[in-house]
Amino acid sequence: MILHTINKSPTSDSTFNSCLRCAAEHDTILLFEDGIYGAIVGTQAEPMIKQALQHYRICALKEDLVARGFSRGLIDGIDVIDYQDFVDLTVTHDKVHSWY
Repeated sequence: MILHTINKSPTSDSTFNSCLRCAAEHDTILLFEDGIYGAIVGTQAEPMIKQALQHYRICALKEDLVARGFSRGLIDGIDVIDYQDFVDLTVTHDKVHSWY
């Protein structure tokens, strides 16, 4: 299993699409920094994120959501995690692939 970390907004960068081309079943995708914009309801990335949720666990880092003023209005199925959960994911996955 691979933990894929994405720090770019899927609405302004092709990083999320590139990640999806390489991700496998049972991988986890973590949205952090500006990547959290992919977790927000109503963006043009919402259909792509909902489709990806059928195949992958997608998480958003709580601290980055709060820093950008989002505490609700998230796409159903996105797991909100904190820094300790992030560390746990790095331990439970075989590899971490950062998409920048």
